[in-house]
Amino acid sequence: MNETFDVIVVGAGPVGLMLACELRLGGAEVLVVERLTEPDMTIKAGGINVPTVQAFYRRGMLPDLREQQNATLQRIRAAGLFPNAGNQRLPMAGHFAGIVLRMDEIDFGDPVFADLGPSAGVVLVPQQAIEAILAQRATGLGIEVRRGVELTEFDDDDTGVTVQLGNNSVRTDWLVGCDGGRSTVRKLAEFDFPGLDPEITGHQAVVDMTGAEGLRPGWNTTESGIYTNGPTPGRIVTMELDGPPSDRTTPVTAAELQASLRAVSGVQVEITAVHSATRFTDNTRQVTEYRKGRVLLAGDAAHVHSPLGGQGLNLGIGDAVNLGWKLAAVVRGNASQALLDTYTAERHPVGAWVLEWTRAQVALMRLDQRSKALREVMTDLLATRDGSTAIFKRISGVLHRYDLGGGHDLIGAVAPDIELSDGSRLGAHFADGRAILLDLTDSAELRTIAAPWSDRVRVVTAKPVAPRDLSAMLIRPDGYVAWAADSGERDGLAEALRRWFGDQS
Repeated sequence: MNETFDVIVVGAGPVGLMLACELRLGGAEVLVVERLTEPDMTIKAGGINVPTVQAFYRRGMLPDLREQQNATLQRIRAAGLFPNAGNQRLPMAGHFAGIVLRMDEIDFGDPVFADLGPSAGVVLVPQQAIEAILAQRATGLGIEVRRGVELTEFDDDDTGVTVQLGNNSVRTDWLVGCDGGRSTVRKLAEFDFPGLDPEITGHQAVVDMTGAEGLRPGWNTTESGIYTNGPTPGRIVTMELDGPPSDRTTPVTAAELQASLRAVSGVQVEITAVHSATRFTDNTRQVTEYRKGRVLLAGDAAHVHSPLGGQGLNLGIGDAVNLGWKLAAVVRGNASQALLDTYTAERHPVGAWVLEWTRAQVALMRLDQRSKALREVMTDLLATRDGSTAIFKRISGVLHRYDLGGGHDLIGAVAPDIELSDGSRLGAHFADGRAILLDLTDSAELRTIAAPWSDRVRVVTAKPVAPRDLSAMLIRPDGYVAWAADSGERDGLAEALRRWFGDQS
């Protein structure tokens, strides 16, 4: 055993790659290991929410997202399933339990949408594209990704972790499991993983089929379940509520997909080829703590739920950007391990909310008379401007915030992407992964207070283009506000700097 790393990340999906990139920006030596020899091209998530877009924007990857979305929109328009789709967006803004949220019913004048900047409007980026973007970024940062390597066991001895990778034994200070819902890391570390057993069988696939003229585009509720047709060519989703699948490990066949689609839609389609397919359920579980000793979890390794609402990928990316800078600070010696306690404290409530909302959607999909009555009520509510806007604000992620204490309304929220007088926007200043102290009043006193943390916190001094009461913000590397002031006051700034970025240099 002669190899040592600061952090070993298990899993080279989007969550593992995002975490590795954040760790490397923070100065950690990272190894990513992945049991698959090639990226998994099975169809998965098809969209991203606002916090995910903002995370990519802060690291300079927004143009990559836009390029991928444009390619997706071209495929949608070419398929003709949504003839009214514009150049930049679809007529639907999402769904709740298959109840469509119409784009023209969303009040985008709501103040929560006011400071999104260029992050607004990017939604349709598939998971495989996210993974490809992050893989390229990891390569550019010099991160080693070893494929075809499986973790079989590890030993956390309180000073580090000895990891068995096939026939090789490797030493690391920290081990992070980003290895999916059936996480080996979670099982070997014996994390508590409570939750609810599944009650639905779902399929998602890309297929060739004939007789599909009778399938309606988009989300459709029937007497026997829910199905989706589109928005990209050949994509179908079916959900049946008569129990979980008897076997989730065997390959999904054309016959299985055809039977499910016929049962739910009532249309006698014939599936002639399967290009990609997967089963899913509403198994809903979450670890009670995201860290045990020197072992941590992120993404589906920490929480599993149905894909309803498309929250899984986004939840995992949020875990990665929250943990990355914190673990890197501990590795560098700039922060104590107590900083890692904030990872569970901040991310567990967000995960719990996602689990609750996916459970609620399954409840609305049930076929008994009471559930159908409730679904009618929700359908009427979501047809209103107030109802659709309220739901969209939650599923889009714009309301996500952490309870960080403090007396300012911005503390714990994502920093507004302020347009600055030097021609830049605030979000563009985070590319190097450091925290930002935004000084909007050119205050020498503020810069003096922050000077001892200059290796971790960069001061940006500029006036806002539009007048604001705000005078300064301290923003963590993940984009969340740690301290803010409206009238030039400095109270609490030094304390916030020590809390989040350790002792002075």
